[in-house]
Amino acid sequence: MVHGRLITFEGPEGGGKSTQAAMLIARLEERGLEIIYTREPGGTKLGEAIRGILQYDAAGEDPCPESEVLLFEASRAQLVRKVIRPALERGAWVVCDRFFDSTTAYQGFGRGFSVELIETINRFAIGDTLPDMTLLLDVNISLGMQRCAKRQEGKKIKYDRIESEALEFHEKVRQGYLELARRYPDRFRKVDAMRHPEPIAADIWTLVSDAFFPEN
Repeated sequence: MVHGRLITFEGPEGGGKSTQAAMLIARLEERGLEIIYTREPGGTKLGEAIRGILQYDAAGEDPCPESEVLLFEASRAQLVRKVIRPALERGAWVVCDRFFDSTTAYQGFGRGFSVELIETINRFAIGDTLPDMTLLLDVNISLGMQRCAKRQEGKKIKYDRIESEALEFHEKVRQGYLELARRYPDRFRKVDAMRHPEPIAADIWTLVSDAFFPEN
């Protein structure tokens, strides 16, 4: 049976994940592949409702840290079973802007929850649906937050709940991602996201094509 591929983008705020995902999708579509793009939290009606709660307190109150973890996992479980898994089973490729590593980095390393506990909850949410490749767009926190500020110029809401966290929190998240890349080298590919989008995209395409289209 033909089985698709799951590629996830991860990294601190301001790393350009959405931009790079779009550029990669364009290259993959040139090869005639069916590509499904999705994001976390979100990607389903349930997930998008949860996204509003997590990003902008749409429920009218700030979720406690434990609720935050479980809301992310609820959105993820729905996304895997309603979107990602069916797409992979029919042979489509899925490009996901954030996945379970975000919860490990943000809620585990960032918030200070047990990383082992977070990884256990992650496994419950995703089952056996693991990424074929995780692209870690690494950027230092100062530049990343500058990019976030520029992106939000002219908008009513400058930062969402996570972006509004202290720089110390974001540095913990970044270091958490780097630790995950060290722990799981078979899956993670670290990319220098301090540069302009075009050379980053070129490096990503080299990584993807070497892994999945070696004949070229």
